[in-house]
Amino acid sequence: MPEGPFLVVGLGNPGPGYAGNRHNVGAMVLDELAARAGIRLSPGKGARARAVSGEGRLAGRRVVLARPLTYMNESGSPVRGLLDYHSLPPESLVVVHDELDIAFGAVRLKRGGGEGGHNGLRSISRTAGTKDYLRVRVGIGRPPGRQDPADFVLKDFSATERKELDLLLAEAVDATELLLERGLEAAQNLVHVRD
Repeated sequence: MPEGPFLVVGLGNPGPGYAGNRHNVGAMVLDELAARAGIRLSPGKGARARAVSGEGRLAGRRVVLARPLTYMNESGSPVRGLLDYHSLPPESLVVVHDELDIAFGAVRLKRGGGEGGHNGLRSISRTAGTKDYLRVRVGIGRPPGRQDPADFVLKDFSATERKELDLLLAEAVDATELLLERGLEAAQNLVHVRD
């Protein structure tokens, strides 16, 4: 596990129309992380212009917290700009994102692997030149019936899910802190037994 700083990125789409979408749960977690750490997110300049970000400490580690201001499928460009600006290798990248293949309410941690059709991850893997970065996968579950997954992720959480959403965000924030503090394997052992 590198010493840091870590670049922790929460994925979502920009603008109020998308704010409550399932696809924006990564951005929601990022905002909670910033609030918990007392890190103010502000628009960058130059290479960092397409994200809001802030620096500080989280779980005893130096971090740059960032939320791209681009659409999900263009997330890679601002992430690459932030990695370059802070001279960080992809091993120091932590991406927080929604995950269809995990039940709503569950959080999973991993390094690398496929993108599972997630356009934000695909864009980041392309610009980072590797899939080998850390991921905080926030479960949103599969769409009901024959609903298209692309439509499902762009819908707001259901009324039932919204009752549990604060708990899910808190779980994902805790999992991210454990990942930074203890490393991947130790954090997985703690996070993955919670369900």
